[in-house]
Amino acid sequence: MLYSRYTFAYVLLMTLVVVASNILVQYPLSGTFFGIALGDLLTWGAFTYPIAFLITDLTNRQFGPSIARRVVLAGFVVGVTLSFWTSIPRIAVASGTAYLIGQLLDISVFNRLRRQSWWRAPLAGSMLGSVLDTALFFSIAFAATFAFVGPNDAFAIESAPILGIFSTEAPRWVSWALGDLSVKVIVGIVMLLPYGALMSTLKPMPPVKTL
Repeated sequence: MLYSRYTFAYVLLMTLVVVASNILVQYPLSGTFFGIALGDLLTWGAFTYPIAFLITDLTNRQFGPSIARRVVLAGFVVGVTLSFWTSIPRIAVASGTAYLIGQLLDISVFNRLRRQSWWRAPLAGSMLGSVLDTALFFSIAFAATFAFVGPNDAFAIESAPILGIFSTEAPRWVSWALGDLSVKVIVGIVMLLPYGALMSTLKPMPPVKTL
């Protein structure tokens, strides 16, 4: 009963993060920063998605990789299903693919490093997972190579200076990907604070039999 209650809470939190990120990634930031158009650099989804890695790492710490994978898979099914109703299909497909592969990589890396210093497993897992997740999501969601997945807004493939500052131009989604990854790295480091704070509360529990 205890495991079910915690698992349901983690699945619910994961679902909220995935759906919110799928919606927010379609909205670039407005305004400028030191003359740089923020809309060429970031989407709001970069600020919410790294929380998914925190949820996965806390689940992995408390219940182990098997339960963590169940939470990820449950969040994948529910989150992607709802995303088809809240965003365009191509965004939902890209998000689901990137989320599943990125989170499973996070679980694998975390599990290998879990007996080292407390910060190494969550930091390494979230960083590597974020890199893979970002590359997969923005490629599938916006790159012309994946046009067969479905249509997307035309402005996503317009050219823009990389990161809004370099003279070399690339499709706007490349600048978004680099900007989003930069924010994800920063937020991922910040997420070490709640992870460390919750370590004494969410302690590893005895393993349970899994199918």
